[in-house]
Amino acid sequence: MTPEAVAEAAAALDRAERSRTQIGLLSLANPGMSMDDAYAVQAAWVERKLGDGRRVIGRKIGLTSKAMQAALSIDIPDSGILLDDMWFEDGATVPPGRFIQPRIEAEIAFVMKSDLKGEVSEDDVLDATDYVQPSLEILDTRILRADPQTGRTRNVCDTIADNAANAGVVLGGERIAPRAVDLRWVGALVMKNGEVEETGLGGGVLDHPARGIVWLARRLAEYGDFIRAGEVVLSGSFIRPVETRPGDSIVADFGPHGTVSCHFG
Repeated sequence: MTPEAVAEAAAALDRAERSRTQIGLLSLANPGMSMDDAYAVQAAWVERKLGDGRRVIGRKIGLTSKAMQAALSIDIPDSGILLDDMWFEDGATVPPGRFIQPRIEAEIAFVMKSDLKGEVSEDDVLDATDYVQPSLEILDTRILRADPQTGRTRNVCDTIADNAANAGVVLGGERIAPRAVDLRWVGALVMKNGEVEETGLGGGVLDHPARGIVWLARRLAEYGDFIRAGEVVLSGSFIRPVETRPGDSIVADFGPHGTVSCHFG
C-alpha cells in the first residue's frame, strides 16, 4: 500500500469508530495488502488517536488460541495497542452505543515491571512481569466481518489494521505473582446473564500464556519497538468470543483468583 492509501485507511477506520458505522474489507479494497501494510494502517490510526490526546497503556495479543483462530478462520497471532480510553473498571457499565458489535474474551493480563525487548524467553517474560491478573477484553469490529457482495470474510490483515479488533479492557480479581501458580491451569467460567457461555484455561494460549508475550516481544523488535515497564499486556483469549447485546452482564469466574465483570447498558 502507498503512504496515501495507508493514511486513507486509517482515516476511514477513525470515522467508522466515531460514527459507529462499519467500513468494507480493506483487504478487498487493497489487493495484495500485506501484514506490514496492515500494521502500518494500525500505526497511522493510533497516531491519530495520540494526536487527539489519547495515551498508550499497553498491548493486546490476539489469535493465540485454537479456539480464537477457529472462530475467525485465521491461523497466525496478531497484536494491537491499548489506549487509556479503552479502560473500564471492574464491574463497570459500558455506555449504550459505545461500540458497534461488542464481544467479550477472557484472558490473563500481564502487568510489566521492566522493559522486554527482542529475543526473549518465557523465563524472561516472567522475570519482567510485576503480576498477572484476570481480565476481560472487549472486542469491536470497525470493519465488516464479511463482504455482502462476495461473501469474502476478513483476513488477518483486516483484523490487524482494525487494531486487532480491540476496543476495551477490564481487569479484576486478584493480582497474582507470575511464578506463584502454573499459569497454564489458570482459567475461567465465562457467564452471560448468569449462564455459562464459555470455559477455558491459560494453557489454551500457545500452551502457556507467557509464550504470547514472547511472540509479541520478538514481533515488535522487527519494527524497532518493545514492551515497556508499566504496560498492561493481554496475552490472548482462551475462549471463543462471546457476543453481547444491550443489557447483557458478563462475569468471568477465575475460581480462587476472583472474578472480573462488566455490564452493557
